[in-house]
Amino acid sequence: GNIMEFYTTANSGNINITAGVTTYNSVSDYRLKASIIPLNGATQRFMSLNPIRFNFVNDAKNTFDGFIAHELASVVPEAVNGIKDAIDKEGKPVYQSVDNAKLIPLIVATLQEIIKRIGLLEEK
Repeated sequence: GNIMEFYTTANSGNINITAGVTTYNSVSDYRLKASIIPLNGATQRFMSLNPIRFNFVNDAKNTFDGFIAHELASVVPEAVNGIKDAIDKEGKPVYQSVDNAKLIPLIVATLQEIIKRIGLLEEK
């Protein structure tokens, strides 16, 4: 069952464990949403993404795939937390972070657009 619930003004998510599977859930109930419209033009936005391979400064041995947060923010701002080059009161960096799960709707919409285009080409 739920081991942790997160709230703002209402439940906004939870961590759930069942039969050895842990899930991290964000609330997505239709009753909490307004101004719902289709995600159009996904392929163009998707093609604007700049995926990279990199090493962290403090971990030169391991290579990762991902994004540079401030670049991703220009295409999918909801996937990025923080402000580019932010510093705290002591002048220390406050680093940006990325929620890669926020890219899934864009990826799905892009695949749908591509599949539709392929279908039209196959009909010819």
